[in-house]
Amino acid sequence: MSQRLRFSLQLGFTLLVCLFMIVPIAMSVMAGLTENYFQGLQSGLTLRWVSEVWALYSDTIWLSIKLAMACLVITTLIGVPAAYGLLRSRHRIAHAIEELLLLPVAVPGLATALALLLVYGSYREFRASWLFILIGHVLFTLPFMVRAVHSVMHTARLPLLEEAASSLGASPWQRFFGVVVPNCASGILAGALMVVTLSIGEFNITWMLHTPLTKTLPVGLADSYASMRLEVGSAYTLVFLLMIVPLLVMIQWAGKLTGPRR
Repeated sequence: MSQRLRFSLQLGFTLLVCLFMIVPIAMSVMAGLTENYFQGLQSGLTLRWVSEVWALYSDTIWLSIKLAMACLVITTLIGVPAAYGLLRSRHRIAHAIEELLLLPVAVPGLATALALLLVYGSYREFRASWLFILIGHVLFTLPFMVRAVHSVMHTARLPLLEEAASSLGASPWQRFFGVVVPNCASGILAGALMVVTLSIGEFNITWMLHTPLTKTLPVGLADSYASMRLEVGSAYTLVFLLMIVPLLVMIQWAGKLTGPRR
């Protein structure tokens, strides 16, 4: 088989896979921009359904953003020191903790949510607040922050840099904020984008923990498809994509950042 034929076959297969993935999304988005999905484009384009989504579900969008920002703050405050502690610790238990951090990712979200309900479900005011959902999001996203920061710290030769800073009279706090944090900034950025993206799109845990007053964007999306016109659900999908796709692009960009500063 010639090299040109092989390239053509690989290109054709790649395009087929892309079409298989993109066409359904494009059709869903188009349904949210047409007057009548069943009549197609001949019914005319409109932003009516997007406006209706905002009128009906804007509170779910704002709640998702608030949850994602709060989750980002907590996972950063916990994840960065945790990754640093795992890096500096030479005890065997550190490796066990590192593996245990993957449990929230490996365990189904419904099981995590059920565990939270069993532990905290009796506290009615807390159960009815968005803070209850926040706990589930933190448990789910924290491993991604720790892993991203820990992997960058591994390649930054931090012990050597800290030793040099210490020889110059830097205190532990100065070494952490002046050496460690700047040299793992790319990992923190990648972890932060991942945390925000996962928090906004998380459904399984949120579905079990939410109340009628604490619906997030994915829960509202499921509700719109179940109880509203198809066009409204599709317009909601468009809003969801407008929030998620830029974050995914930024994650790819963060992954291409140059390594930590030397």
